[in-house]
Amino acid sequence: MNRNLTIVTSNAHKAQEVAAFFGRSIEVRHVALDIPELRSDDVKKIAREKAQFAYDHLHVPLIVDDTAFSIDALNGFPGPYAAYVLTSIGNTGILRLMDGVVDRNARFTTAIAFADETGIEIFTGTIDGRIIMAPRGTGGFGYDPIFEVNGQTLAEIPLEDKSAISHRARALTAFRDWFVNR
Repeated sequence: MNRNLTIVTSNAHKAQEVAAFFGRSIEVRHVALDIPELRSDDVKKIAREKAQFAYDHLHVPLIVDDTAFSIDALNGFPGPYAAYVLTSIGNTGILRLMDGVVDRNARFTTAIAFADETGIEIFTGTIDGRIIMAPRGTGGFGYDPIFEVNGQTLAEIPLEDKSAISHRARALTAFRDWFVNR
């Protein structure tokens, strides 16, 4: 399969992760487009709106994503507001909120929205883990240094390996299977 795909995101790390996921099977082009973000508790709804906006401006087959980071002990906070919370209080702030909390279960959920001339399709992926006591690892981005899966933080897992197991990878796998077979 030799197909091209545009990922629209202002986050270069996400674009690298998507390109690493597809390897040579799909040529991924990154476009940084400033997309107004709908406020909603539903990442699928946010991704759909972002995809519509991006497609209306670029008119090429593309994907966008939106990710929620949900912490059980904080009633799902920060959820789809993860990017805002990260820039506001960062990992240090999250760890302060978790100080003394026993239930450290958390999850990432990503919604990938694909848009082309036929419409929009949504694909989701989730990875469960836990918030650790202090950041570990030098890779990844965002909450990766404080989110542990099977004894390693996402920041300790090499990009190629993370690109195979992450929430984004799970959503991308569902997308790829659909994209290849449509």
